[in-house]
Amino acid sequence: MNIVKHLNGLNSQPSPKKRSRFWNNPTLTTIFLSSILATYLDLFFVGKQMYHFPIRPLPEVFSINITFPLAGVPVLAFVFLQVMSRVNKWGKVGLIVFISLLMTIFEKFSELIGWFEHASTWNHLYTFFGYLLFLTIIYSFYRGLEKRKG
Repeated sequence: MNIVKHLNGLNSQPSPKKRSRFWNNPTLTTIFLSSILATYLDLFFVGKQMYHFPIRPLPEVFSINITFPLAGVPVLAFVFLQVMSRVNKWGKVGLIVFISLLMTIFEKFSELIGWFEHASTWNHLYTFFGYLLFLTIIYSFYRGLEKRKG
């Protein structure tokens, strides 16, 4: 028979659950969010038939090209966050505008080589403003995590 005695004077509270290092790392958490957000945005716009991907891996399984949101976006988000941490306020604004313009150009190039097709109602300004909003949200989320971390 085992007897467990309570230690008198021990008023310690149970320690709170510790989150994994992944969730404590603002960069990794933001990269994960950006990948998930990009995937769901692609799924939404493909579902609304605003665009589609004629060439994609596993077309019988995925309606979107999973390569960009699951590989390209994390790499680009990492580089984006690293550069954003090194520039001043106006540099941040300029970088977001520059990347948004660059993605609009890349989108047009992707159409020319057959990776991407838009509906006839698509306007490439949607891409510019979409990336402007996407990058602003991603960076704001990252800054919020950084402030919360300490």
